[in-house]
Amino acid sequence: MKKFYLVVNPHGGLKKGIKILNKVQPIFEVGGAELTILETEYAGHARDYANELDYTGYDGFCAIGGDGTMHEVINGMLKRNDGKKLPIGLVTGGTGNSFMHDLDCLDPENAVKRILTGRLRPIDIAKVDANGEIIYGFNIVGWGMPTDINILAEKMRWLGEQRYNVASIIEVMKGKQRLAKLIVDNNIVVGDFGFILGCNTIHTGKGMKMAPMAQLNDGLIDLIIAKKASRLKLLLLFPKLFSGAHVGDPLVEYRQVSQFSIIPQEDNLLNIDGEMIGSTPIHVTVEQGLIDVLV
Repeated sequence: MKKFYLVVNPHGGLKKGIKILNKVQPIFEVGGAELTILETEYAGHARDYANELDYTGYDGFCAIGGDGTMHEVINGMLKRNDGKKLPIGLVTGGTGNSFMHDLDCLDPENAVKRILTGRLRPIDIAKVDANGEIIYGFNIVGWGMPTDINILAEKMRWLGEQRYNVASIIEVMKGKQRLAKLIVDNNIVVGDFGFILGCNTIHTGKGMKMAPMAQLNDGLIDLIIAKKASRLKLLLLFPKLFSGAHVGDPLVEYRQVSQFSIIPQEDNLLNIDGEMIGSTPIHVTVEQGLIDVLV
C-alpha cells in the first residue's frame, strides 16, 4: 500500500481546499493509498511541513493547491537538514495553476489518478541567489514590470480579476526607468528594460503562454527579455503574452540559457513563482531534474 502526506488549506476562499479533499479522498482510498492529511494553519505552513516531517515510510508528498503551494513545498523540501526528498504530487486547486496547465491536468480528480500510477517525472529547478538568500523556483523568476503590476494589483483586490488589467495599464503609463546589467551565460547587456522573466514552464499567471518553447526538464531556463519602449508599444505587447505571439515581437528577445544574473541600478523585489519575495541583485542557475513529481 502506498502512503502519502496530503496537505490542504481548510481556510482558503470558499473552503475550496476542503471541497476538493472531499472529492479526491475516496479516489485515493479506492486506489489503495493511505493518506496522512495535514491541515495548514498559517501562510508558509506547507513549507514547514515539507521541511520538518519525517519522510520514513512515505511514497510521496502531496498537496491540494496551485503554484504558491507547490513553491512552498519545494522550498521546504530542498532546505531540509537531512537532504531527504519525496516525489511531489500536486492536486489542482489554486488560483494560479501554471504548472498543472503545462501538464494538461487542471482537473483535481485526474491529478489524483495520475499520482496513483506512481509515474515519476524529474523537473528542473531554478536556484536563485537573491542578494545572498537562496530561493528555489519551478515556474518563473521575474523582475521589472510584471512584479510591479502584481504589487499594484494586490492593492486593488476590490476590482476582482480586472485588477491585473487595470494595474498593467497604470504601470505602462508610468513609463518607469529600469536600468540594469543583465549577464546571460557570461555575456553582458546593459540597458533600460521593461521586464526580464526566466521561465521553466510554458505558462504563467492565469494561462499566459509566456515561454512557448519551455520544457520542464531540459536543463535550461527560457529567458524573455523585453526592451524599454513607448507606452503604446508596451500596451500592444501585453495581449500577445496570452497566445505566445510576443515571441515574434521586435521588443522581445527570447533565449534558452543555463544561468543568468540581473544587477539593477536600484534593488527591487522579485516575482518567484507568483510570490513577491527576495531582492536583486540575483544570480540564477538551473538545477536539472532536482525534484521528482508524480504525474
